[in-house]
Amino acid sequence: MNNEYIYPQNLKEQARLWLWNLRDIAILGIALLISLLALSQLNFFLPLAATLCYGFLTMRFDDMSVKDYIVRAIRFFLTTQQYYEWRMR
Repeated sequence: MNNEYIYPQNLKEQARLWLWNLRDIAILGIALLISLLALSQLNFFLPLAATLCYGFLTMRFDDMSVKDYIVRAIRFFLTTQQYYEWRMR
């Protein structure tokens, strides 16, 4: 018997569907359900806005999410100390 097995390129990589990890899709689905219930029953838009914001921030492009990019930018520009060394030539 000739069995052919097809494996992904990187077995340690997290499972992804479209632009999100599967964990993020599960969180988005549950949050969207709660948001739509809050919108229909209470006429409250804030959970829906927070869910859409989370969906945008967790999009992944080339193994980096928008949230990771923002965190790294804040860390580089605001929180970590920049070290410069001045010397004469």
